[in-house]
Amino acid sequence: NCEVYIVGLRTPPARSGHRCVADNTNLYVFGGYNPDYDESGGSDNEDYPLFRELWRYHFATGCWQQIRTEGYMPTELASMSAVLHGNNLLVFGGTGIPFGENNGNDVHVCNVNYKRWSLLNCRGKKPNRIYGQAMVIINGFLYVFGGTTGYIYSTDLHRLDLTTREWSHLKPNNPPDDLPEERYRHEIAHDGQRIYILGGGTSWTSYPLDKVHAYNLETNSWEEINTKPHDKIGYPAPRRCHSCVQIRDDVFICGGYNGELILADLWKINLQTFQWSKLPAVMPEPAYFHCAAVTPAGCMYIHGGVVNIFENKRTGSLFKIWLAVPSLLELCWERLLKAFPHLSSLPTMQLINLGLTQELIERLK
Repeated sequence: NCEVYIVGLRTPPARSGHRCVADNTNLYVFGGYNPDYDESGGSDNEDYPLFRELWRYHFATGCWQQIRTEGYMPTELASMSAVLHGNNLLVFGGTGIPFGENNGNDVHVCNVNYKRWSLLNCRGKKPNRIYGQAMVIINGFLYVFGGTTGYIYSTDLHRLDLTTREWSHLKPNNPPDDLPEERYRHEIAHDGQRIYILGGGTSWTSYPLDKVHAYNLETNSWEEINTKPHDKIGYPAPRRCHSCVQIRDDVFICGGYNGELILADLWKINLQTFQWSKLPAVMPEPAYFHCAAVTPAGCMYIHGGVVNIFENKRTGSLFKIWLAVPSLLELCWERLLKAFPHLSSLPTMQLINLGLTQELIERLK
């Protein structure tokens, strides 16, 4: 049940190192990198080999649109972190070209409704200028872990209070040799009390997934958790540059790179049992440095990535897969859109008269 989308007039060129987020209505894709001059827009792309752009993929119509935004769009466009907080896309860190030379440590916010970028003015001890870090919002705090300057890999954990806009560097209560190994291009999951670090590595290594480092926010200390292997299959291979999405207590990792192979597998770990399960679906093409996001309804979209190491080739493909059983609402909605593709062109009053809820009408815009 993976479907391929190549619709609309223009689609985002093939890329890697970009990030994406999703709500009920759109997949937003920001940034990315492609050293192939023709593929990345040639002389039309003044940011070559980077993409200084924000795209949206509209689920209801299957159309891509490059969003024209106001304000200052960040120039660190590879391996930044992105998270959607209400209508605000928060982007932190990342690197320009050459990698490691032009890193960022600012938080840029794009309101996706008003299509306007602004810089979050922050106080306190902010992280170094890094890329390849992972971040997550928990209870109004933005947590940032790991990353690299391009030369030094980090095991730092920083926290930004989104209310007071103050950064703090969290000092764990562990002895120094009890910290997770420094890394980049890992992923993060959380259960409200702990932050879990999944995989990642350096340019010469990838970390295994049989043990998971967890930061306990209540005791302010790192813990190491032994996970349980999938019966007869074992653990997912070590990896970096993979993708990760979370639905309640289930965390799904997909693809990535282990130093020699590009991976295409899809795994789930449950944060209550720490049981790994390998899912039967595989990515239509193995990829790393791709991006993934899950809708509130439980549908995961994956976009782009590096698909061939030797040819240094990237893809612009978009795939989707349901990770949860769709609700009756979602099933009916997909059926309705298939039967009446022109629905989005109808005036709002007509949609109301047809019996559509406000929430569904908003998905058509």
